[in-house]
Amino acid sequence: MTTPSHFFQGLRVVELAGVLAGPAVGMFFAELGAEVIKIENAKTGGDMTRGWKLPSEDPQSPASAYYHSINWGKQAVLLNLDEDADRQQALQWIQEADIVISNFKTDAARRMGMDYDTLSALNPRLIYGQIHAFDEDSDLPAFDVVLQAEAGFLYMTGEPDREPVKMPVALIDLLAAHQLKEGILVALLQRERTGRGAMVSTSLLASAIASLANQAANWLTSGHIPQRMGAQHPNIAPYGDIFYCADGKPVVLAVGTDRQFRQLVELLQLGALCVDSRFNNNAARVRNRAELNAILAQAIKTFSRDEFLRQCHDSQVPVGGIRDMKEVFEQPAAQKLILETRHPDGSTSRCVKTVVFDVR
Repeated sequence: MTTPSHFFQGLRVVELAGVLAGPAVGMFFAELGAEVIKIENAKTGGDMTRGWKLPSEDPQSPASAYYHSINWGKQAVLLNLDEDADRQQALQWIQEADIVISNFKTDAARRMGMDYDTLSALNPRLIYGQIHAFDEDSDLPAFDVVLQAEAGFLYMTGEPDREPVKMPVALIDLLAAHQLKEGILVALLQRERTGRGAMVSTSLLASAIASLANQAANWLTSGHIPQRMGAQHPNIAPYGDIFYCADGKPVVLAVGTDRQFRQLVELLQLGALCVDSRFNNNAARVRNRAELNAILAQAIKTFSRDEFLRQCHDSQVPVGGIRDMKEVFEQPAAQKLILETRHPDGSTSRCVKTVVFDVR
């Protein structure tokens, strides 16, 4: 994967945001060649994620792996924006910037003179990207898991009759980052046409709700409230169903068509299931999922995982090995996505690319 790292050369981005959503937008532009100046709060020792360390991390290091995961390629500067000299330094950069990224609360931004109205008067071509938690009129604090709860993800995630389970990545932050990136790119296109900057804003809540897709439609169309189903899909079977191979390694199936089901049962030597009225179409398989899975489980556990994956791939049956992080990064495709940085203190950090498209 070769990222087009020159696209935004000459573009200056000033990042006033912390944690994950805003910094993900800044890293997007950094990976594509922009100069990104990350202004962190000197009063608190910088972005709060600097201190979000695993027990296994060096407590004396200046920043956590979490921080490094989303701040590659930026010039980090600690300033106190309540002090005139530091604020003037920030304003000098912003006066010459193309984009500002902020997750300041509305009142705090106005108090420091870092709100859109103030900065656009200084720099009319400025595009100001703002992420709110709920909306611009709310100053409620919120982290990703709160939005997973408020947007319905937490209710749906986990096993039946068990407690809800948080998604292990702060996905709501990343969804909001994608929304803000798209809005900023539209604003850049508009500026090419008009010469004027713009205010672009989104919220974690709106981004999360906009991503509910079929689960939202199931409620809006038929009044169905999605329930916790583990990895299973409410509309398709076997899809998201997990099985264990002879070596104890798990796999997950994603059989979306009757043709794929025929190919699966044929390689398992269970072709008779194709004419069994309990399983001969998707609707029947969804109704009789437990019976079907019991039959499939017995057949799949006679294969090693590598052999089962190979046969499924040869037969065009969608399947995945459930891999831990070590196994993920043993894959050549993942190795190509690693970014490495050597820091002034001699330490090295590694993270994964956030820009993984090609433009030719």
